[in-house]
Parts: sequence; C-alpha cells; structure tokens
Amino acid sequence: MDVAIAGGHGKIALRLGKMLSSEGNRVRGLIRDVDQAEDLLAAGVEPALCDLEGPDDVGTAIRGAEAVVFAAGAGPGSGAERKRTVDLGGALKLIEAARLEDVGRYVIISAMGAAHPPPGDNGDVFSAYLRAKAEADRALRASGLGYTIVRPGGLTDAEPTGGVSVGGELPRGEIARADVAAVLAAVLAAPNAAGKAFDVVSGETPVEEAVAGL
Repeated sequence: MDVAIAGGHGKIALRLGKMLSSEGNRVRGLIRDVDQAEDLLAAGVEPALCDLEGPDDVGTAIRGAEAVVFAAGAGPGSGAERKRTVDLGGALKLIEAARLEDVGRYVIISAMGAAHPPPGDNGDVFSAYLRAKAEADRALRASGLGYTIVRPGGLTDAEPTGGVSVGGELPRGEIARADVAAVLAAVLAAPNAAGKAFDVVSGETPVEEAVAGL
C-alpha cells in the first residue's frame, strides 16, 4: 500500500510510518521542517515537504497514494486560532487533495469528546480543539471518501500493550501512542473499517481483533 501521513513527524505518525514501512508499504510523511527529514528516513519514511498552513500544493505531496492519514495537530501550548488552522484547516486541505487525487481511504486521528464538543466559544482552548476536531470529522464524513475516524483517549508515551477497547462512545481513559499507531495500521488494512468512527482506549482486546469487530 502507498500511504501518505500528514503531520509525519508527530509521535504517533513516526510510529505508524515505521510500522507500515517495515511491512513493505511505501510511506510518505508530510512535514514542513526540512530538519525533521532525517528522523523520517530513519523510520523508513519518505519525507515530503508540505506546509498545511501555507500555500503548498498538498495534492502533489500525496499524488499516487492509496490512503492518507491525518495525524497533524497544532500541539500543546498552541492557542484556539491554530486549532482552527491546523486541526481543522489542515484536515480540510487534505480532504480536498485526497478527493482531487482519487485517494480511496482517509484515516483521521480525532479526539475523544469530539463526537459531542462543547457548544459556543467559551474561550477554553481544549474546547476549541474539540470543536475543530468535530468540524473536521463532519467534513470527512460528508466528503465521499472511504473514511475512518479514530478518537483516542488521553495519550501517553507508555509501552504498548497491544490491547484496546473500541466503541462508539466510551468512558474517558488513556492509551499509549504506540497502541494508537497499531490501531491506525490495522484500520488501513481492514476494509470493514471504512465508514466507521470510534473511541479507543487501552483495554484487553488485541488490536486486530478489535478492528475486525468494528
């Protein structure tokens, strides 16, 4: 499979890229900082310079891909405005590029709570983040692409357990980034995951079994 990952230098994205490339897939990581290229190459990922907040042609960066993964994010410490320009705006740019380039699959890392985000603008950055994620998820559902929306709980850098719990709406919980990456790899390989949206936290069910049961 030929996969392009937006936000290719992120903690989940690098893990995912390494998993996919080790299985013989072609993987491209979209980055805006050339200094990040070495880390991608070390993971077996081809760097593709593309600034999702700038005028760069996203279509060129993903051309020929069979699937795209939106793993970009404004990150901790960013304000509400960048939640809109990256977590929403970047996702929308990738949706449009995927449609124009006839990419069959689009997997997005959303967030637990995005299914029912806080209403209005209360000035809280995390609420703004959830609203941006929710809007991106709605746009993806309406795009006509073969989407999968993955909403992880609180992210940790703990060692992977290989076990998860998935569901339409789950109680709040945590999950290792490495396990999220494994879930993303599994949904890319699972035709039944297209058209699905789900929460995921650490649990007892092996990743592939959980994805097969979606």
